[in-house]
Amino acid sequence: MQARSLEQDFQAIIDAEQKIEPKDWMPDQYRKTLIRQISQHAHSEIVGMLPEGNWITRAPSLRRKVALLAKVQDEAGHGLYLYAAAETLGVDRETLIQELLNGRAKYSSVFNYPTLTWADIGAIGWLVDGAAIMNQVALCRTSYGPYARAMVRICKEESFHQRQGYEIMLTLAKGSPEQKAMAQDALNRWWWPALMMFGPNDKESAHTEQSMRWRIKRFTNDELRQKFVDMTVPQADFLGLTVPDPALKWNEARGSYDFGEINWEEFWNVVKGNGPCNLQRMKARRKAHEEGAWVREAAMAYAEKRKQRAERIEQRA
Repeated sequence: MQARSLEQDFQAIIDAEQKIEPKDWMPDQYRKTLIRQISQHAHSEIVGMLPEGNWITRAPSLRRKVALLAKVQDEAGHGLYLYAAAETLGVDRETLIQELLNGRAKYSSVFNYPTLTWADIGAIGWLVDGAAIMNQVALCRTSYGPYARAMVRICKEESFHQRQGYEIMLTLAKGSPEQKAMAQDALNRWWWPALMMFGPNDKESAHTEQSMRWRIKRFTNDELRQKFVDMTVPQADFLGLTVPDPALKWNEARGSYDFGEINWEEFWNVVKGNGPCNLQRMKARRKAHEEGAWVREAAMAYAEKRKQRAERIEQRA
């Protein structure tokens, strides 16, 4: 009886559009769902640094290099915000990271595709970050307070990343025939992985219905995917590039674009660890974690030393 009353009060808070805070009572499944979603989001930010970091030393100009460095640094910060938000749910950050390194935790499948040319950096900013923004703006209103507040700053920075990527694509599309062909090739390869970013279709999504009721999510996967297509196709038209989907057409009755079927077999294959770069990404992540152990140890030792010094000063006072 008591448990039912707590759940009713919990749902009433959510229905009233109020935030759930770390010390509030929450159902175990709500907590587990948030830990899974927030940690997967954090892992995606960190792993997402890898395909772009691959091009820092090969950026075509100093301006492009500085901008890409800043973007990769932002992604590291996003991971930090999100790991911190997950920790408010009672899970240790080291545990979350070990789950990623051990292959038990997931990250966005889109980061398991290679960046073959400089145009891929533009396509990632335009399409991948554009898809992320479509999803993350809604998360600014998610029901869990620490997650919602972290997303406010993340969305501001992701918006900059999207504009940066689009500007790269615009420069290439308005350049030489070879540059425009490079931009078109990047669009051809990243369009479908970007659509897959929103997750499986609503009929196959195991978490959407409950997450919508708890207002962890505000839109379904298919609703967000449709919004992204409707927003992005006119941008491609402005660039003079062709979206690689022969089934794409404007539906006057719906006021939206109809588009082709996603290759879900490819999607699930990548999710299961069989994508073009799954092994490469995890090898790089494990290597970075191992080689950075001394930095973490030094930081912890320094923090402990400062704590002891503050305690001595307090005792003397």
